[in-house]
Amino acid sequence: MFGSMLPRYGLRSIFTSSTRSFRAVEGEAIKPIHRATYLPDLAPGDYTVTNPHPSIFDLQQANNVSNSPSHITGVTGVNLDIPYWKALRPWKDVEEDKFLSYQWQVSNSVQGEKKLREFLADVLPNNIPSSRTRVGNPNVAPITTAYAFIESVSDAISKAPMAIRLTPHILSVIDWSDPVNDPIRRQFIPLGSELLLDHHRLKLDSLNEEHDSPVKGLVHRYPTKALFLVGANTDTVTKNSLKPTKRRWDEVFNYIENTPQLNDIVVSGGDSFYLSPEQLYDIGKRLLEIPHIRRFRFATKGLAVVPCRILDPQDTWSAALIAISDMGKKMGKAVAVHTHFNHPNEITWITRLAAQKLFENGVTVRNQTVLLRGVNDNVAVMKRLIQNLADINILPYYVYQGDMVRGVEDLRTPLSTILDLEAQIRGSISGFMTPQFIVDLPGGGGKRLASSYKDYNRITGVSTFVAPAVTGDPNTVFKYHDPVWSIPSH
Repeated sequence: MFGSMLPRYGLRSIFTSSTRSFRAVEGEAIKPIHRATYLPDLAPGDYTVTNPHPSIFDLQQANNVSNSPSHITGVTGVNLDIPYWKALRPWKDVEEDKFLSYQWQVSNSVQGEKKLREFLADVLPNNIPSSRTRVGNPNVAPITTAYAFIESVSDAISKAPMAIRLTPHILSVIDWSDPVNDPIRRQFIPLGSELLLDHHRLKLDSLNEEHDSPVKGLVHRYPTKALFLVGANTDTVTKNSLKPTKRRWDEVFNYIENTPQLNDIVVSGGDSFYLSPEQLYDIGKRLLEIPHIRRFRFATKGLAVVPCRILDPQDTWSAALIAISDMGKKMGKAVAVHTHFNHPNEITWITRLAAQKLFENGVTVRNQTVLLRGVNDNVAVMKRLIQNLADINILPYYVYQGDMVRGVEDLRTPLSTILDLEAQIRGSISGFMTPQFIVDLPGGGGKRLASSYKDYNRITGVSTFVAPAVTGDPNTVFKYHDPVWSIPSH
């Protein structure tokens, strides 16, 4: 996944649309445009989809209308003159029209350990500032050279095998003069020196989603809502049962059609950005045609890791999305995108223009952040992220406590961190811009407000919750365990 959504928090996958360490958008489970003179000179208001069942040709024509940055209004604080990727040697001669091509981003993604090592050798300075926070294993010598950094990356990959696929866009927003401390690097590229032993309570499927899967590729935990795992990211989908096949999708749609209590669907499972425009449109159209489905959302980290796809006039993904959104509005149904920004440095001027295009065309976008140690676990960063998202009309929706999954103990924070963050942020930002601070309970208890714990012992690091609306039993207790590094006795 290009930086995406589903590798969930904890699977240590590093893709261009989802980060190595956190849950996918929706908690289930991928710098800015210089004036692009190659884009057509049409006004945003010219974009319409009059055909209720547009062909891909129709979508292509629609997509060619409202991409031009010169006609995207209301964008403030956007520097349209900095080709930021040119600061890196591999792309110093890449012109803007090429860098903003989605296919170029895909073709030039850094894939595999060998290519990643070659890229790092090309961009890292000989001497590197050491960690200012000493996040990670205190018994490991600090990294101060390019050689030590590259070897530490390989060490992490050997300990936690992962698929590696990083877009030029996401690699270009990392500060390679200080990579150890960079919050974007920390999300996408692990270091062996940072890895910590897992808490003994951690597991791969901490949310127990397989238990709630009536058919392969669908998680139906809540009475009225289900998660549709489309398997769009074949790099991360290892089970044949979750490959994006028509037969499997038909089984999922048949279940949805025959379960009238469902009214809300999350389309994720890999990353919706990996769907072709045709697939995106067909899935959206079929969901809209089910009478009892009133709302659904596409989960994708694509807006954070390769936002140029929204703006690329040669790609019809955004046109398909806009067409489905428009169709839903005419039917009185809500279609939205749920994306996944974790740090304000991920919001570039390309991101702002892509978000503006979706906003001008009436597409609702919400954000779900995962609280990550050394990335966004302080008040100043989290407030700036929330404010910056709101400024580009992306609604800050959830801030998740990290799931209790294996392989990312260095990124988990204690429950006390999310509680303290909410206490200091709530009231300082407009209420409608303030996200909910959430724990997705281990063992299948679903989402609960972090502050709704039944009991929390900050010394032992154990908190308890109940979820009667999900379990039907007010006495069933779910436990969340803080990471070992945060427990005083350790």
